Amino acid sequence: MRAVEVTAFGTPDVLRLVDRPDPEPRPGAVRVRIHATIVNPVDSWVRRGTMAHRTPHLPFPFTLGFDIAGTVLDDTDAFTAGQRVIGLYPWLVEGTGKGTNAEIVHADPRWLAPLPQSVDWATAATVPLNSLTARQSLDLLGCAPGETVLVTGASGAVGSFAAQLAAADGAKVVAVASAGDEAYVTALGVQYVLSREDPHRLVEAVRKVAPNGVDRAFDAALIGAPLLGAVRAGGGFLSAVEAAAPAPERGITVTGVHAKPDAAQLTDLIRRVVAGELTTRIADVLPIEHSAQAHRRLEAGGLRGKLVLTF
Repeated sequence: MRAVEVTAFGTPDVLRLVDRPDPEPRPGAVRVRIHATIVNPVDSWVRRGTMAHRTPHLPFPFTLGFDIAGTVLDDTDAFTAGQRVIGLYPWLVEGTGKGTNAEIVHADPRWLAPLPQSVDWATAATVPLNSLTARQSLDLLGCAPGETVLVTGASGAVGSFAAQLAAADGAKVVAVASAGDEAYVTALGVQYVLSREDPHRLVEAVRKVAPNGVDRAFDAALIGAPLLGAVRAGGGFLSAVEAAAPAPERGITVTGVHAKPDAAQLTDLIRRVVAGELTTRIADVLPIEHSAQAHRRLEAGGLRGKLVLTF
């Protein structure tokens, strides 16, 4: 099988396309042939060594990748060989360095949800990590219908899912959009769209539409401590990256999220995508051979949508 390995911490030049033996069946796991996966910011952080403290004993070379969109190769109690599935590969928790940037991966069947035939591979790959992060973040925040929820990074993958899900949950969503993405974010069903400003001006803009402060804030853009000024005393604040969560103040509950595989949630989320209730964006679809190019484009910024890698 083909795989893209990280040979050392560093720039995208450390990525190598290699041929490896197909993995053998393993008790308690199912093999999945990957058709598409995503380059996420966390992949870049891991490749550069920023996350090395999370996997101190992981040897080189290793394979990145969190998003599963593929076909099952083995019959199990839950799936049959040839069935289409999606799933979240908990790369940091597993700690084996055997991610989804490989044609075949071992997966726990409990990570996987059936993928309807109507969803193409590229779209399917954009759903697992980003939508589960958004769903689980809103659940941790305890957003209630009628509350005002601020979502930063609403132009991005996690933030756009969070904005859509919060609106569907009955919240009044104040979404922060990147320049040029205001129309896209408005179409997500949010109540207010603010352009991204420096943190001080952004807090002022939020306070104009929510004078007492928002009830909850989901910081997908990782603005951090300055954004607490937009939250009412006693409200809630959640960072999309645990390590970026600021110290609490004024009785605000502050937490971070680390998305976990959840087949039931993922089944519902992909159902919503099929029904047109959730939208996702793709910036480009590239063959796995162009992984280094995809990492460079991600780090250059300015993307509108996800970069998909296909086998």
